[in-house]
Amino acid sequence: MKKAILATKVGMTQIFNADGVLVPVTVLEAGPCSVTQIKTVENDGYSAVQVAFADKKEKVVNKDANGKKQVAHRHGVNKAQMGHFAKAGVSGKRFVKEFKFENAADYNLGDVIKADIFAEGDKIDATAISKGKGFQGAIKRLGQHRGPMAHGSKFHRHQGSNGACSSPSRVFKGKGMPGHMGSVQVTTQNLEIVRVDAENNLLLVKGAVPGAKKCLVTVKETVKAGK
Repeated sequence: MKKAILATKVGMTQIFNADGVLVPVTVLEAGPCSVTQIKTVENDGYSAVQVAFADKKEKVVNKDANGKKQVAHRHGVNKAQMGHFAKAGVSGKRFVKEFKFENAADYNLGDVIKADIFAEGDKIDATAISKGKGFQGAIKRLGQHRGPMAHGSKFHRHQGSNGACSSPSRVFKGKGMPGHMGSVQVTTQNLEIVRVDAENNLLLVKGAVPGAKKCLVTVKETVKAGK
């Protein structure tokens, strides 16, 4: 892997390409990401670049006149994390992730990775946590067929037989059942970058990208290049 970046999902829109064709695109706010650590084979056993993205306020703990702790920005970056960021000379960040770049040795602490590392026409893989759907039945969750909807039917949206009482006297492993749907890591491969707005740190990606608005999206060059 030679290039990757962290982004947040802005939403979807549509644009006209050079041929006048209307193209649906997902807008990603990609970077700027700061390099906070360089991992080497000698020190860490592998080579990688740690990057941080999205500013976040520091968690501040003070004491009032009675000695009671007063916390400012309770969900902010803690003291240990701020010390790690300070070594790289960057401010507090919300997201931290490692990338195993082939040219990891070329990066330095504090370097900034921006959206312009990608160009129009590049193919990427986008990874994010999919939208959570809550508890869903077998029809919506697994695409199973429903039963007869007649008044006398006792089987409408049930998942089907769970196993006879005498044989096999158990439920087979892998039986499709209702349960929690969504909120899992999903990667969509071989997406095309339609436009790059380097000034505003925006990537316009053709089609849909997993995740809800404002979610973290990891953008990497595709592993299926040329396919």
